[in-house]
Amino acid sequence: MKCGKWDVGSGMWEVGIEACSQPREPSLWLASLRKEGEIVDEKIMRDTIAGVFEDIAEALETGSFNKKVRVGLTILGSEHGPGEPAAGAELASKQNPDIEVVLIGQGVQSDLELVEAADEKEAHAKMDELLLSGDLDAAVTAHYPFPIGVSTVGSVITPAKGKEMFLATTTGTSATERVTAMLRNTIYGIATAKACGIDKPAVGILNIDGARQVERALIKLQEAGYPLSFAESARSDGGVVMRGNDLLMGVPDVMVTDSLTGNVLIKVFSAYSSGGNYETLGLGYGPGVGENYDRIICIISRASGAPVIAGAISFAAECARGKLLDKARAEFSAAKKAGWNELLQSLVPVDTAKKSEGAIDIAPPPKKIVSEAIPGIEVMEIEDAVQVLWKEKIYAESGMGCTGPIIMVAPEDKERSIELLKKNGYL
Repeated sequence: MKCGKWDVGSGMWEVGIEACSQPREPSLWLASLRKEGEIVDEKIMRDTIAGVFEDIAEALETGSFNKKVRVGLTILGSEHGPGEPAAGAELASKQNPDIEVVLIGQGVQSDLELVEAADEKEAHAKMDELLLSGDLDAAVTAHYPFPIGVSTVGSVITPAKGKEMFLATTTGTSATERVTAMLRNTIYGIATAKACGIDKPAVGILNIDGARQVERALIKLQEAGYPLSFAESARSDGGVVMRGNDLLMGVPDVMVTDSLTGNVLIKVFSAYSSGGNYETLGLGYGPGVGENYDRIICIISRASGAPVIAGAISFAAECARGKLLDKARAEFSAAKKAGWNELLQSLVPVDTAKKSEGAIDIAPPPKKIVSEAIPGIEVMEIEDAVQVLWKEKIYAESGMGCTGPIIMVAPEDKERSIELLKKNGYL
């Protein structure tokens, strides 16, 4: 009885049902197949068969037949030492047998896979390399400089009713103009909620500056065909603009806010019981989401404790399984069909539009690796500051660090860049 077949086209060993029910000694199996001329390479065949049996054994042991999700975790830079993130990784592995955690850093002893890195900069570089190569499906880290246009969507369990709610957003800068940023945050939040299994997330807008403008813009988008569901405030006067009570109750699936407000909220939700120097609850600050962002990186803080880090690893794996990157692209595609670009253009302030019309388009110098951060620049001026450096033939990129906007430059350009930025009033 043949238990499978070698598919030459796909290079895969197709295992039949009988393979599990009536296994034979591998050499006899190979001999029977060799007679039929179906073996391309005996070593490949043996390795493939061994891999199949290993997968079956692991699935029987863990109770899961899904492919493991590989999540990287950088362990350097924590205020509690590298042992705390490592403990979070081991906790996540114990709680989630279908997640394979890869530590990136040094200074710990663990049974988990470890990729050596001497410092945070090298850890981030190796993390990015592993993500872009496909060796990691997602990653968790702290103090990562996302580019402008990428912000993180957090997930919290609200205290009043124990309901999950996504905070859009908690770190990063989606856009330099407030209303535009909050509109982008809405799309980011919807994409993340869908990746985590909520098919039609209900959106609420926190009652902060710009909320009514965001509401009007989203209604226009909805009327133009974008499939958007609004939450209704639990307060007697209702509406899509949410009050503090709605925040505590978790009324919407996605609560839209600006990143600074969201950052404060996520810190309160995660550390209100510990005094603030040790985050005990939640899933961290969530994945960075952008219109064309190409990797899943979830953020924790330097104060995050092992329970939060374990939660962040689980969150990252869930986003990977739920194909967050594809969900984000799909949401933006749907929004653009409903007039997204035209809507954003209509929100540009008149003085900004005039400035843009009269501005000279400065082409960037040849791209180079930028690893040095220059902080201290106002977010509204960050792109203009980059243009100043480009004009002087210095390649630079804008980004967002943990303490605010940053400009990234090459090490050899940092000193000259600081001089130019000071001279032009940006520092």
